[in-house]
Amino acid sequence: MTLASLEHLAKTWHAALDAELEGARAFRRFIHANPEVSGDELATREHVAERLELPLIPVADTGGFARIGPDSGPSIALRAELDALPVTERTGVEWAADNGAMHACGHDVHMAALTAVLRAARTLDLPFGLVGLFQPREETYPSGAQDMCAAGTLERDDVRHVIGAHVHPSVARGAVSTGAGAVNAASSELRVTVRGQGGHGAYPHQGNDVAHAVAQLVVGLAEVVRRTTNPMQPALISVGSISVGEGAANVLPAEGSVAAMVRSMGDGDDARLEAAVRRYVEHTAESFGVTAEVTWSHGEPVLSNAPELVAMLDARLPSVGLEIAPTMRSLGADDFSFFGQQVPSVMCFVGVDSVSEHPAHSLHDPHFLPDEEAVDRVARTLVCGYLAAAERLAGMTDAE
Repeated sequence: MTLASLEHLAKTWHAALDAELEGARAFRRFIHANPEVSGDELATREHVAERLELPLIPVADTGGFARIGPDSGPSIALRAELDALPVTERTGVEWAADNGAMHACGHDVHMAALTAVLRAARTLDLPFGLVGLFQPREETYPSGAQDMCAAGTLERDDVRHVIGAHVHPSVARGAVSTGAGAVNAASSELRVTVRGQGGHGAYPHQGNDVAHAVAQLVVGLAEVVRRTTNPMQPALISVGSISVGEGAANVLPAEGSVAAMVRSMGDGDDARLEAAVRRYVEHTAESFGVTAEVTWSHGEPVLSNAPELVAMLDARLPSVGLEIAPTMRSLGADDFSFFGQQVPSVMCFVGVDSVSEHPAHSLHDPHFLPDEEAVDRVARTLVCGYLAAAERLAGMTDAE
């Protein structure tokens, strides 16, 4: 493969994509109106297969994948997520979901874009296989990406690179943020259950003050982070839920709990935080005369973009009218990072406007609704990602 042949492929592919985008936008509206939450994406997978006019090979329970182009040899994968969130939609559009679930993270856009890219590529002479990964359970555990990796999906088709594109309202419309290195955090969830002897609030010496113990644990978690991780590497523990007692003012409750999210960017920080939190909880509970059980659920690793792929992808984006945005690094998490642990990969953040009746400025908001042309921009970004990966893979193949 020469650079000239790759540029010809780029021109032909984007032209073929032009004919697919109107249908892709309609498909996005259909998927948006019929969301399925994590683990229940079977109908969504079938809708994708019908749109592709290709069978999807089932994987990770409700996920699927398909390969086009050369039947053997190295391939490049493009990923989209199938699942919606358990959010009641409030966008006000005619095609809003009404079943208590919502594509409030833009996965409907990603699916529509990837189906358009695959349909446009069906008649092209691709230099390497193109694998469409339609992943389940991005929004919850167990991770769909992790399960796809564990099932040998990448090895089956000799996938050398994976490209993802995710809409994001923090990036300007018409721009794409890539960035080399870590762009999303490692994620875990923490739950502490505290137990003691309940009693009457007037006689605290005859029982245990579980409520006070829980309060002390919550206040101290931020200090654990400060004293455990390098302040030059972002890390946090955010408490999302505190539960103690049943509402009575004069009752000392016998049990309480804390649920929190843990995010970190430094290598090994998640493990260090787990050990430090366990020590802190154990000794704090002991000082109050109660017991405490810690459950630490490990989620995604740090999402790190391959520098060599980022450079090649960024070089292609302006040719399709997309600007290069400043790198957006955040303590958000995405299980795309499991693909990046196996092969050099890139996650792109594609800028969008939220165009509902009450525009939202964050993902997972019941008013969040990416503009219709977001499908076009995500699709162009994915094509650029394949071409960049093909360029690098061709260079590696020549060297071999």
